[in-house]
Amino acid sequence: MPTIETYRKQAKLLLRWHRESNYSIGEKVRRLERYRLLTDREALALKFTLAMAQEIVAVETGYKSWAELKTASEGALKTPRALPGQPVLKDVVPVLLVRDVKRCAAFFQQKLGFEIDFLHGLPPFYGAVSRDGVCLHMRYVGEPFFAKAAALEESVICASIQVSNVQGLFAEFKARGVEFAQTLTKQAWGGTDFQVRDPDGNAISFVTYG
Repeated sequence: MPTIETYRKQAKLLLRWHRESNYSIGEKVRRLERYRLLTDREALALKFTLAMAQEIVAVETGYKSWAELKTASEGALKTPRALPGQPVLKDVVPVLLVRDVKRCAAFFQQKLGFEIDFLHGLPPFYGAVSRDGVCLHMRYVGEPFFAKAAALEESVICASIQVSNVQGLFAEFKARGVEFAQTLTKQAWGGTDFQVRDPDGNAISFVTYG
């Protein structure tokens, strides 16, 4: 079990997030039953104290109060920090900038056959969708400027997804009534692709190479 000092650092981190108006703190505050219906903005408007932060840490750890957590962690020994190994890049996740995270996630689910992995915030300001192990994230912004650039400049895309059978996927999307920014096209560089736009205009390319 971590030492109480570790939990104190976690509580101080929550205080910093609240002070910085980080919307992620809303999900933490809603862990407390008396605040479970607050929106993220309402959570940020609270007078957020160290005692409240400690209570949240205790609840997340499975205890009713900070005092219970403190008692349970008495005698815990510090564990040595593991030495890092050789860094290896493991994955990449495109992040789409959108005006409405919930609406965009619904588009990917209903039109493109993705699953909604999570929607974070109340209302959601961050979310993720995935299909066949391919994941896209989306983040709320007031003005999605990349989508504007994609609308003005030809062939500007925000994400490119490689597909084993692009013709089959194109037929699936067509049957779902998806509107295409670019229909199925054999490109001079050797690939075959098509493009769709999310509700905010972000262009997504689906491609098969060779």
